[in-house]
Amino acid sequence: MSCSARTELVSVTVKSQVSGRPTGTVGAKIQERIAQLEIPKEVSISYAGDMKMQEEGFGSLGIALLASILLIYLIMVVLYDNYVYPFVVMFSLPLGGDWALLALAMSSSSLSIFSILGLTMLMGLVAKNAIMLVDFTNQLKEAGLEVKAALVKAVEIRFRPILMTTLAMVFGMLPIALASGAGAEWKMAWPGH
Repeated sequence: MSCSARTELVSVTVKSQVSGRPTGTVGAKIQERIAQLEIPKEVSISYAGDMKMQEEGFGSLGIALLASILLIYLIMVVLYDNYVYPFVVMFSLPLGGDWALLALAMSSSSLSIFSILGLTMLMGLVAKNAIMLVDFTNQLKEAGLEVKAALVKAVEIRFRPILMTTLAMVFGMLPIALASGAGAEWKMAWPGH
């Protein structure tokens, strides 16, 4: 006598809408709660929709951000014909990123795909500013000034072009950042809206 076990596959789909809170925050809470449950090993859980797209988007943008930092370093190695000078510029990048994340926290905004794109742009702007200073400082050092005097002189002379290009970029992005008309909801999820 033989017994055959019949296994049934069951699929359960749970759908929801998020309003007034970032999808990533709600998704993290859901994952945290599910991790606390004792789920049998035969049960598998997969996420779709916004959570899946956000996970894939953050992964791609994270790789793009790391690739941009690596490319900035390699371009500077070629520019300076030196492996050490680019590190001076690279040490300025975390300062820009920290202030951007602080601004997101102070405005109660979530880290979205658009804010990561903004961070990537900020890394380019900070690197450009630092390159202008380091390059001009090196020129002044070659002209005979000592390091500290060359750096002070470079900041005095290059401050105006750095400020002008930074303000041009900021004012160029303001209409997109402050737009509140039709279609503006894709930018970010403001709490309470």
